[in-house]
Amino acid sequence: MTEARQRNIKITVLSLTVFMVLVLGLFVNKILQPRVLSDKEMVNSGAIMFQTPREISPLQLTDKTGAPFNGKQLLGQWTLVFFGFTHCPDICPATLAIFNELSVELADSHFVDDTQFMLVSLDPERDTPEKLNTYVNYFNPNFLAVTGEFINIHRFATQLNVAFQKVMLGDGSDADNYTVDHSGNVALINPRGYYHGFFKPPFDTAKLALTYRSERMKND
Repeated sequence: MTEARQRNIKITVLSLTVFMVLVLGLFVNKILQPRVLSDKEMVNSGAIMFQTPREISPLQLTDKTGAPFNGKQLLGQWTLVFFGFTHCPDICPATLAIFNELSVELADSHFVDDTQFMLVSLDPERDTPEKLNTYVNYFNPNFLAVTGEFINIHRFATQLNVAFQKVMLGDGSDADNYTVDHSGNVALINPRGYYHGFFKPPFDTAKLALTYRSERMKND
């Protein structure tokens, strides 16, 4: 075998090896990349994202520390918002627990730096800032929580398509014996402070993490 032929064989073998390494690398990279759901898969998973996010008017609320909350605190962050109340027996604590699990799930990604979670009280008569502070801090001290005048809460809820109503319990004679029926959606507000979409219950951490990550990767 001539020297030139040997050289050509070596070049061919080397080229094939490099090609196979590149193909393998691309395959491994694809496997390791987080899955991004299609628009149809997002809807089927209960994540409804708007083609055109909706502007939210300035807020007049009070946060869990007693400080004014005008909505500027939402800028620069992706905010998952849940409307509930501290006397809620089931869906509220369950959703806040999932929020905490999601925050842990996101800890190994850059999404953790600009994701925040917020509870909006639908029971301003009983949910003082102090009570909200104690309540949400049980789940995660970094969670935001706001209350305020009923009309201002109602205006915010309406903008985020959240329906709720006060329901008297017993014979109705005790004004303090009531609950609040409300929708269980989690609203998503984008870093511009716009209503970006919402997630429909029932929730579990894995599904919420997958849909949220998918939407973030589409927008980053």
